[in-house]
Amino acid sequence: FCSPILLLNDDPFNKQGAHNIEAFGPVSTLMPYKDLGEAIELANMGKGSLVSTVATADERIATDYVMGAAAYHGRILILNEESAKESTGHGSPMPLLVHGGPGRAGGGEEMGGVRGVKHYLQRTAIQGHPTMITAVTGQYQKGAAYKEKAIHPFQQHFEDLEVGETLITAKHTVTEADIVNFANVSGDHFYAHVDETSLEGTIFERRVAHGYYLLSKAAGLFVDGRKGPVLLNYGIEDFRFTKPVYPGATIGVRFSCKEKIRQEKRDEEDIRKGIVKWMVDVYDETGETVAIGTILTMVRMRDQS
Repeated sequence: FCSPILLLNDDPFNKQGAHNIEAFGPVSTLMPYKDLGEAIELANMGKGSLVSTVATADERIATDYVMGAAAYHGRILILNEESAKESTGHGSPMPLLVHGGPGRAGGGEEMGGVRGVKHYLQRTAIQGHPTMITAVTGQYQKGAAYKEKAIHPFQQHFEDLEVGETLITAKHTVTEADIVNFANVSGDHFYAHVDETSLEGTIFERRVAHGYYLLSKAAGLFVDGRKGPVLLNYGIEDFRFTKPVYPGATIGVRFSCKEKIRQEKRDEEDIRKGIVKWMVDVYDETGETVAIGTILTMVRMRDQS
């Protein structure tokens, strides 16, 4: 422990004590440099630091400094006139940020958020068939065996749903009228959906269905409209449209329970519930996936005690 000390190193490229001796305490050393390149070189001579700060209003300087110094610092704080007003300071990491440089400065990560817990965990990769990995991890993997039930998944409480449980929906043949109607309802008149004369030089062979139409139609195929334990749609994650769908294509949905996450009650008046992640795999008449992603629903628990 030591009291606040301000030191001057008038020749930091040759006098290397400031780079090699790590003082835990309020000790700062002023070091002169001629240009940004020298500043980066000096910052990197510490052999790995938790955090570095660059104070500048110049976006190019900030970018060049980060590109040059990032490999030697766990975190870089960029201060300008706007951010300085609410900055928590050079040494105050937020839990989700990486805070730990290479070498002696935390081995790349320090004890922030979930990363701090992982330092104490033995982590193991699991290799095997998707069905086995689904069973072991409790998270559905694409390609795993389906579990089909007679009851619709939206009519089941949180506890009764099984990871891997899958609804194979009815099918729908996409028409030009579907595409035109969706364009009119949504206001999405992107040329690939409404103007076949503009497709030269694109990847599309003819008028193509909206990706959002596919998502909307998929919901129409897998949703059960009756009142049940599903409380609301909680969100969408990682949706991809992987193959063009043209009029005449027939689509269906493989709707699989992907993961279940229990929620804590916010107060005594709150109901017991959880979030269910569903894999939405939209496929065409060839069996090939045309769109895939994850939706989340909030589902009531059967046991409210």
